[in-house]
Amino acid sequence: MAIIPLIFLVQPLVIVLKLSGSAAGTIAHAHALLYMLAIPALVPALVAAYSVVGERTQGTLEPVLSTPIRREEFLLGKALAALVPSVAVAYAVYTAFLVIVKLFAAPALVPALLRWPDIVAQIVFTPLLAAWSIWLGIGISARVGDVRVAQQLGMVASLPTAVVTSLVAFDVIHATVGLAIGCAALLLLLDGLGWRTLAVTLNRERLITGTR
Repeated sequence: MAIIPLIFLVQPLVIVLKLSGSAAGTIAHAHALLYMLAIPALVPALVAAYSVVGERTQGTLEPVLSTPIRREEFLLGKALAALVPSVAVAYAVYTAFLVIVKLFAAPALVPALLRWPDIVAQIVFTPLLAAWSIWLGIGISARVGDVRVAQQLGMVASLPTAVVTSLVAFDVIHATVGLAIGCAALLLLLDGLGWRTLAVTLNRERLITGTR
C-alpha cells in the first residue's frame, strides 16, 4: 500500500517541479492530476486479494463463517477493511501532491494544476474506483488457493480501469461534465452489482475448502 502510491507521487512531482511557468498553457488543457486516480484503481486490489484466500491459508476463515453472519455482511466487512485504508492513502498522497505543488512549483503552474473540477473528480471517483477494484479482488480471492496468485490476478483485473484514468488525465479521452457524470453512475452501478453478485455466488463450504 506504500510502494504504488509513492511511485504515483514521486514521478509526477519530479516532472512538475522541473517545469517552468511557460508550460502552464500546455498543462491547462489536460487533467494531469487525474493520473493519480490509478492509485485507488490498483492499490485496493492488493488488499482485497488477501481477504479470503489469506484467511483460509491462516486457518481463520472457518471460525468466521461458522458464525451466523450473513453473506452480505461478510462481504461488506471485507470490503470496508480494504476500502478505508486504501481511500485514506489515496487522499493523503493527493493532498501531499497539492501541498508540494503549491509551495514549490513555479507560481504560474499552480492555477493550471490546482483546479476545482479536478479536485472534485478526485474526491468523488477515489472511493468509487476503489470499491470496484475491491469487488474484483474479493471475487478473485474467493476462487484461488494462493495469495500471490490472487494479488497478481487482482492487479491485472484492475489495469483496464487504471488505463482509462490515465487516458483521461493525458487528454487522450477528453474529459467533460457529461462523461464524469456517466462514469460515476456506471461505477455506482458496477459497485452495487459487484456486491450483489458476490453475495449470491458465495458458498461457505467452497470458501473454507478452497474448491471452485
